[in-house]
Amino acid sequence: MAQGTGSINSDYKDWEWSDDAGERARLLQSPSVETVPKSAESQGNGLGATSALGAVFIVVNAALGAGLLNFPAAFSMAGGVAAGVTLQMCMLIFIIGGLVILAYCSQASNERTYQEVVWAVCGKVPGVLCEVAIAVYTFGTCIAFLIIIGDQEDKIIAALVKEPEEAGNSHWYTDRKFTISITAFLLILPLSIPKEIGFQKYASSLSVIGTWYVTAVIIIKYIWPDKELVPVEIPTSPSTWTAVFNAMPTICFGFQCHMSSVPVFNSMKQPEVKTWGAVVTVAMVIALFVYTGTGVCGFLTFGAGVDQDVLMSYPSNDIPVALARAFIILCVLTSYPILHFCGRAVLEGLWLRYTGVTVEEDVVRERRRRVLQTISWFLLTLLLALFIPDIGKVISVIGGLAACFIFVFPGLCLIQAKLSEIQETRAISWWAQVSYGVFMVVLGAFIFGQTTANAIFLDLTA
Repeated sequence: MAQGTGSINSDYKDWEWSDDAGERARLLQSPSVETVPKSAESQGNGLGATSALGAVFIVVNAALGAGLLNFPAAFSMAGGVAAGVTLQMCMLIFIIGGLVILAYCSQASNERTYQEVVWAVCGKVPGVLCEVAIAVYTFGTCIAFLIIIGDQEDKIIAALVKEPEEAGNSHWYTDRKFTISITAFLLILPLSIPKEIGFQKYASSLSVIGTWYVTAVIIIKYIWPDKELVPVEIPTSPSTWTAVFNAMPTICFGFQCHMSSVPVFNSMKQPEVKTWGAVVTVAMVIALFVYTGTGVCGFLTFGAGVDQDVLMSYPSNDIPVALARAFIILCVLTSYPILHFCGRAVLEGLWLRYTGVTVEEDVVRERRRRVLQTISWFLLTLLLALFIPDIGKVISVIGGLAACFIFVFPGLCLIQAKLSEIQETRAISWWAQVSYGVFMVVLGAFIFGQTTANAIFLDLTA
């Protein structure tokens, strides 16, 4: 894509943007990314400190996460290995394209975070919608994290107390609602209240180790299966042509790293779109192998009977799997505060922007508001997690929102960026890029609408 000569919609006064609010809401920095303040940077001078190889690692880290636990079930819903892999490969083209578009628009608009790029390029209404979507997405992801904690603790406790998993009478201290609540209050809430979350660098490294270990265990268990692990029916084709779309929310949720991609791009030593294209291609191929390995091996191990959380399908007394469960719990415990911080920062930015209050004038009230926001967020996510049975229901909803971050907003940015270019004639490449942007918006809207409607229908008929 051709590099623009100036910033896009750079006059913030057009839609009453507050520079102070923008700085306060500067969020979703990917773990291990160090960036300089925008006021201290010179566009194109390469003030970042991240190498291309380091950027690959960070993008892979941002993409991989607890969502991989749902991939075997997604392959089952899609109708087998062939359908699941084909769908991933097709979507990967647009996933990579969206990452490149965001870098291009970030460079053209001189903005350094996802929502600021959308604000600068697309204007006020898409910017607000983007920030609201980020808040809802992070809220839903926090619910999924708490459900995952409950899933893994159920199995670990069952192994420790040596009770049959089908036992009807269980002790109060082994009850799922109690274990999730006590873990959340003792470990997650204290980590969520602070204003800053500097520990995210260490949490990111832990997440990488945990996800790779889980994938390795699932693959090894498929190659050398335990005798009691006998798969039920293994589908080889979708039951209907629409069934394949059921896997879309999981794929979008798994590969969604677009919100943190803009800070990663701007942290590079040489933030060039061409280099970035190579970085995200390598990163997404690595993520593809991890997710495909987990999805294929987990699905073939258990067939159509695989649980929404694949680790729940393994017996409680399996030591390697128990270690994988412990890794996942640690990853989720440290990831929840990060996601909550992102959502809270969006809400804070929206509040400051529309009240017109500066950060310096609002220090005391900011503390009270932060504590109130944190406790409210925490209690709501905990309450919903206690009564939602599995992560599949949550991912089916927030996976549709992930499609907006992957397809809709990058597509809108590309369309607006190309329309803002001053050209005497429209070249074929210009029309091709605008058409590509329109297709991304339509595809993202379809995925969001289809998955959300399907999730609501399933909940109503359950």
